[in-house]
Amino acid sequence: MGSLERSKKKVQLWKKAIVHFLLCFVMGFFTGFAPTGKGTSMFSTRNVAINKTPHGSNQTQPSLNILHHSRLESETFNKPLSDETSATTPTIVTSQWSKLNDTRHSENVLAEEEEEGEEERQDQDQEQEPKGANDEFLNPRRLLIIVTPTNAKDQNRGMLLKRLSNTLRLIPKPVLWVVVEQQIESSEVSNILRKTGIMYRHLVFKENFTNIHEEVDHQINVALNHIEHHRLSGIVHFASLSNVYDLTFFDELRAIEGFGTWPMALLSANKKQVTIEGPICDSSEVMGWHLKKANNSTDERPPIRVSNFAFNSSILWDPERWGRTSSIQDTSQDSLKFVRKEVLEDETKLMGIPPDDCSKILLWNLPLST
Repeated sequence: MGSLERSKKKVQLWKKAIVHFLLCFVMGFFTGFAPTGKGTSMFSTRNVAINKTPHGSNQTQPSLNILHHSRLESETFNKPLSDETSATTPTIVTSQWSKLNDTRHSENVLAEEEEEGEEERQDQDQEQEPKGANDEFLNPRRLLIIVTPTNAKDQNRGMLLKRLSNTLRLIPKPVLWVVVEQQIESSEVSNILRKTGIMYRHLVFKENFTNIHEEVDHQINVALNHIEHHRLSGIVHFASLSNVYDLTFFDELRAIEGFGTWPMALLSANKKQVTIEGPICDSSEVMGWHLKKANNSTDERPPIRVSNFAFNSSILWDPERWGRTSSIQDTSQDSLKFVRKEVLEDETKLMGIPPDDCSKILLWNLPLST
């Protein structure tokens, strides 16, 4: 019996010890999670309660004074740090924010100005583009029909064709290059024309000629008959392979309404001289012609070369407007003779080129020796 009682007492002691240990552990655990401010207030209220219960109201006043004094000391001790942080931190932050806001404001202003400038430029471009497109649509450039006769016996024909093609490539479109040659087995001209990048028509004829001037006139008539048959509308100009141009010359051609003419400088390397042929002008008005043989009345050659004038191609198929008897193509008719007659009959129909000063040379003829 005695041993059983002893064992029971030991078990009870262990139980009490375990309970006390658990209580202390729980109290310490929750005390560690409690805030410091509340902890101080809890201890302060606890001290006040302890002082109140055993000794009465007379002894509570000193303890309260002590606690109040300690609280004041803690507040005065912590006050400078809080004042400094509260006084300096807002000023620094506000100054930094003000600087940041100023920079952001300036950046926003610059961005808005740039956007407004871009919008204005885009509006101007949009206004100009339709205007230019409408002008080009309402007033399209006239077609330039460049007629070039060639001679198979000319050893420099290939080189001269390439040189003239380089000039025509610089002209604003539309441009149609009509090249005429005698029908032969060689495909030199065709190969050159295909590589130029210019819109062209290659015409051939079968007739044989012993006179070079008659052959050139026939080639021009072949080209004019082709223009009349297909009713090609544009300004016709006869460009010799030996011609050298000022590019502004082609801009002046597009201003021709009916007939236009200009002076041409004939260069001769062997004789070292320059001869002017073509019209004599007062501004854009044609007053007369430069004659090679002024005193020889038996000279049957006309005082104007084919390279000295251009005309509106509609005269070839519009008989009512230009006074022709018929617009039906006739292979026997001499279209070149008709055009020359129209040019020489009435000088008032002619427009001097350039209009401001018809005596200005824009075209040179430099024949190369073969």
